[in-house]
Parts: sequence; structure tokens; C-alpha cells
Amino acid sequence: MYAMRRELNQYRQAGPIAEIAVADPHRLTQMLFEGALERLAVARGAMAQGNAPLKGQKIGQAMEIIGELRGALDLERGGELAANLDSLYDYMIRRLVTGNARNAPEMLEEISILLREIKAGWDAIPEQMRKAS
Repeated sequence: MYAMRRELNQYRQAGPIAEIAVADPHRLTQMLFEGALERLAVARGAMAQGNAPLKGQKIGQAMEIIGELRGALDLERGGELAANLDSLYDYMIRRLVTGNARNAPEMLEEISILLREIKAGWDAIPEQMRKAS
């Protein structure tokens, strides 16, 4: 029984790892957005259940992902858009710290909404422009 469960977990983990290995930069960024949103959803659920360790872990992971998105910005070439995203990602991280400390699911939802809006814009980039960068 234990061996079967372990093999199933390994199989589940192999899918995302395989996708990362072949993904282009555009898809990798999409995956970061998806990962942050997934972790925030789990954190909200943990918050509702009073599971502080899981809540903290998932909020921390979401903050790390947002930090990666922020770190990927090219502030020299990205102009005003990159500067605005940099400020927005900084705001998101600060709100998540506060939301975690205050146990405030509405703050996590606020960040999820912002991430979904940015992701929608990212997803709308035409295919030919995805390959140009």
C-alpha cells in the first residue's frame, strides 16, 4: 500500500518537472502565475480550517514565486511597465505578510485577483510575440 502511494506521488510530481524541462520562457512564466495562485488557494483553505503551519508554508511559497516573477523583470528594457510591475509585486509581498499575520483571507484574495489580472494579460500575448523575446 505504501509503495503504491509513493509511486503515485512520484508520478504526480514528474508531470510538472517534465513540463518545466521543455517549456519556453513564456510558458515558464505562466507556470509561475499558476503556482502562486494554487498556493494562495490552499493557504486560504488552510486559514479557514485554522491550519496555521500549512497557511504559513503556502503563503511563503507564494511570496517566493512572486519574488521570482519580480526578479525576472528587466527594469532597463521594460520601461514603465516593468517598473509598475516591480512596485506591484512588492505590494503583493507586503500584503501577503500582513494577511498572514492578521489571518485575513480577503488580503490573500486581493492578491489572487491581481495575479489573475496580470496572468490574463500575459496569456493574451500573441504567439509571434512570445517567440520574439
